[in-house]
Amino acid sequence: MDSKPGSESTRFLALMKNILISRTFLSMAATWFLCLPAPAQVLKVVVNDTIQPITEEYIARALDEAQRKNDQALLIAINTPGGLVDSTRKIIEKITASPIPVIIYVTPGGSRAASAGFFILEAADVAAMAPGTNTGAAHPVVLGGGKMDDAMKEKMENDAAALMRSVVAKRGRNVEVAESTVRSSKSFTEQEALSQHLIEYVASSEEDLFRQIEGKSFKRFNGETTALHLTGRPVKPFDMTLKEHILAYLMDPNIAFILLAVGALALYTEFNHPGAVIPGTVGIVFILLAVFALNLLPTRFAALVLIIAAFALFALEAKFATHGVLTMGGIALLTLGGLLLVDSPIPEMRVHLLTALAVSIPLGIITAFLMTIAIRARRNKAVTGAEGLVGETGVTQSALSPSGKVFVHGELWDAVSSSEVPVGRLVVVRRVDGLTLQVDPLPAIQAPPRAPAMV
Repeated sequence: MDSKPGSESTRFLALMKNILISRTFLSMAATWFLCLPAPAQVLKVVVNDTIQPITEEYIARALDEAQRKNDQALLIAINTPGGLVDSTRKIIEKITASPIPVIIYVTPGGSRAASAGFFILEAADVAAMAPGTNTGAAHPVVLGGGKMDDAMKEKMENDAAALMRSVVAKRGRNVEVAESTVRSSKSFTEQEALSQHLIEYVASSEEDLFRQIEGKSFKRFNGETTALHLTGRPVKPFDMTLKEHILAYLMDPNIAFILLAVGALALYTEFNHPGAVIPGTVGIVFILLAVFALNLLPTRFAALVLIIAAFALFALEAKFATHGVLTMGGIALLTLGGLLLVDSPIPEMRVHLLTALAVSIPLGIITAFLMTIAIRARRNKAVTGAEGLVGETGVTQSALSPSGKVFVHGELWDAVSSSEVPVGRLVVVRRVDGLTLQVDPLPAIQAPPRAPAMV
């Protein structure tokens, strides 16, 4: 066995050299692996709500993300009853200008892409529907559901029809049938939409859809023809941010109305109980949240006047005690104001009757009750402090000529009378001037036993 120090050192150095080479190799391999481009994927968003500004922001952010990561496609799973025209137009603009292909898929079964949803479906590079879904009914509706004159109706129809023709023609779909959804409010099942060339595919799942799309060419909005290869590609969900979740929740007209009504009640409580702080803080926060939401929604400002008038009637009920007549009027105005608050073309974006009644009736009763208590408290005579002595009866402890001592409320007070009053006579307190009482004598009657003298 070789025990020379030189041989041991040589083996140690060789071992260290091998370790350093191995670490360098692993480091280079890891760096190379990290620098490899990520496998192309499909970005997926889910729209299960009305079409409004938050939906527009969500889809726009997803399109930007898909472009930044150079994804294969953006898949939008949609289920909507419709929405606002302005938001719909902006979404269509972003979809048609996107360098990343956009697939609109109406899913799951029982869903729909109605009204504004149909416009968005037709704007897609690839339009697909799941079994048991429907689309169409894209006729423009006047805000608030009122009756339009013939000229305005024709203008709105022509404008919507022109938008439909421009989108559908660029996608190579059936322009005439698509326009009939605007002119005649026609709706179609998934099979009807497929047979009339409004969509390209009917698929039971995303995997089935990708399998059907695989390698098939389609026409993009700029006229180019391309194909997608999505089979086996990973699908990455793209969620709303916390801000978008909160705003989408606030954009519900029912929530906005509840916030506005409860905020008004809280401020009303603060005004009747100054210094409570908490009701005032809650009221300001709730009202600001409601105003923010209503600013994004088509709001009728006349409805706000009705809501303010309702609170005025609640206050008058407490003052004049009309046995509930003014309260009933206030509840009616508050309900009507809630129903008319959001001027939307579809029922899903208006305040529901049940919500309006559920808020208005309890709120009217509570507000009138609080106002009644406040007014009664202000009318009641003070029973504590100096004000509580006014009107009280006392007994003179020494002759008032015109000043002396009187015994009131178990206490001995300095008093001044407008005329002389002998000892033991009843007097009534008319005013409190500092620590001196201004009193008047009562008619001579039998006075109660004289209080013991106090030292």
